Amino acid sequence: MTYSADPGRYSGMIYNRAGHSGLLLPAISLGLWHNFGGVDTFENGRSIIRKAFDAGITHFDLANNYGPPPGSAEENFGRVLATDLRAYRDELIISTKAGYAMWPGPYGDNGSRKYLLASLDQSLRRMGLDYVDIFYSHRPDPDTPMEETMMALDQAVRQGKALYAGISSYDPDQTRQAAGILRQLGSPCLIHQPSYSILDRWVEESLLDTLEELGMGCIAFSPLKQGLLTNRYLDGIPEDSRAAKPTGFLSKEQVSPETMEKVKKLNEVAMNRGQSLAQMAIAWLLKDRRITSVIVGASSPGQLEDSLLALKHLDFNEEELKQIHQITGR
Repeated sequence: MTYSADPGRYSGMIYNRAGHSGLLLPAISLGLWHNFGGVDTFENGRSIIRKAFDAGITHFDLANNYGPPPGSAEENFGRVLATDLRAYRDELIISTKAGYAMWPGPYGDNGSRKYLLASLDQSLRRMGLDYVDIFYSHRPDPDTPMEETMMALDQAVRQGKALYAGISSYDPDQTRQAAGILRQLGSPCLIHQPSYSILDRWVEESLLDTLEELGMGCIAFSPLKQGLLTNRYLDGIPEDSRAAKPTGFLSKEQVSPETMEKVKKLNEVAMNRGQSLAQMAIAWLLKDRRITSVIVGASSPGQLEDSLLALKHLDFNEEELKQIHQITGR
């Protein structure tokens, strides 16, 4: 059946400006880190992407190594673009990244110009695109001069293969250095993508202030701490969960009694607000005007719908903030 986007898709979404740029991003973006790879069911991922766009999510966040196998999330997204979203390309913000191991040999990892630009060309081929909207340096590379990495991002913009340059997981000093180089080159750094959640607060030490000072946007990934900030682990570790797998980004050690005590108390706060824990965790990030967008993942259209309900209740009263502070120690 031919897909036609919901004509009311922009009525319920909030759009925030990315720093001092002219670009607006949806308050909730869809990340294709998990559940969209070659090992996953294509039609399920396709349904999630359709649901997202119908709800006003215009930003789809990828990276060269998303899968598994690496590259397959971009390939699958390219299939959805070709079949469903091609007519809506100018309504979409599509981002990708390079910085982690992608192919064998010395040129398939880290932050060299050789790797970044070759990777971007591969990403464009996988997705069937002439350009991406945002191209990120996925992580800082201590063995490559910052100037070289930023010159690669600038070159991608000047070649028309990316509209904006971004960085991810850079600390405040690295962020300041990267932004300064890009500004001198004439391709200002649009946005920073750090990990950030109620349980992961490193950006509050000085990164958010730095981004505000530099006029950069901030888009948070892992807002649910790889599923910890959901009802998934309240009664233990399910057999089919991420923490139960031998490999992955959430280990059993992270689901510790101390952490789960905090999670259960946070869940009580969420319930008193009339929200799920996941909804509150997303809303808690978006209460800060420096946060442009929050990247959520989804394993089903229903799970994405649940996350979107966070936008119905973004305000926190002083007592709720005090309780969260006491629970987290921050």
